[in-house]
Amino acid sequence: MTTRPDPAALRHVRTDVLDIAYYETGPADGDTVLLLHGFPYDIHSYDAVAPLLAQQRFRVIVPYLRGHGPTTFLSASQPRSGQQAALGADVIALLDALDVEQAYVAGYDWGGRAANIAAALWPHRILGLVSVNGYLIQDIGSAANPVAAELEAGFWYFYYFLTERGRAGLAADPQGVARVIWKRNSPEWPFTQEDLARTAHAFTNPDYTDVVIHSYRHRLGFAPGAEPYAQLEARLAELPGIPVATITLDGTADGNFPATDGSSTARHFTGPRLHRQVAGAGHNLPQERPHAFAEAVRDVRALRHENAPHGTR
Repeated sequence: MTTRPDPAALRHVRTDVLDIAYYETGPADGDTVLLLHGFPYDIHSYDAVAPLLAQQRFRVIVPYLRGHGPTTFLSASQPRSGQQAALGADVIALLDALDVEQAYVAGYDWGGRAANIAAALWPHRILGLVSVNGYLIQDIGSAANPVAAELEAGFWYFYYFLTERGRAGLAADPQGVARVIWKRNSPEWPFTQEDLARTAHAFTNPDYTDVVIHSYRHRLGFAPGAEPYAQLEARLAELPGIPVATITLDGTADGNFPATDGSSTARHFTGPRLHRQVAGAGHNLPQERPHAFAEAVRDVRALRHENAPHGTR
């Protein structure tokens, strides 16, 4: 986005569950790429990435995830689920609503997880994947297993959100919660109060608290999944492989997820895959290092073509 999009620049499309608000740029006949944001962030993570990809002749779609910004549920009876299967299903529903048969997907945090799920469960719809922090499909069956104490400390909000005090705290001050998470996630990112306030508009969505709370309670085994996603969750419990061309990224200044060489998750990527470390980047990698993120999207397209069978390139 050469300038930060104002609400009037947003488009809307309906799926079976959501009215999804999204920003679009780039040529309409270009390869489509979905850029998917995380929590507690929004589409402004891609302010600088989107125009870079448009220059590479990508049709760029940047949607607000469920519970964020102007994306709304169509029915009051629809469960306000934030579980991983719901996020992944939303990706495919968005492609269907846009009448896009195949697309590249790229993201971090919640958006990276949604992209991973789409690539694993619907690989025929996904041309290539860019994922920050590697393989992000949650092993919910192992959620009770502890991790290193230093990592647990960074996940303070996971456990806070298990309590009604945490729900109330998020509802009362979502921007304050985000500020603490941003500082921990990206200790070298000099974000401003203006940056935070701009993104915090996405937290005023009436379903924001319910979707976020359900996401963290479900992933830790403290809330059941919504019935419409039961079959998808059963498939995700098997930790399916990702067969599409993939580039994974780790920021060397990620405060919660230390950068790796990618080997620990290699078994989950059954197609061509490259792993890169991005110097100085924290958890919100596309906003902190937009050129590195855009380069990964460009390069995953090249990786796909290099590994395509003859006659399908």
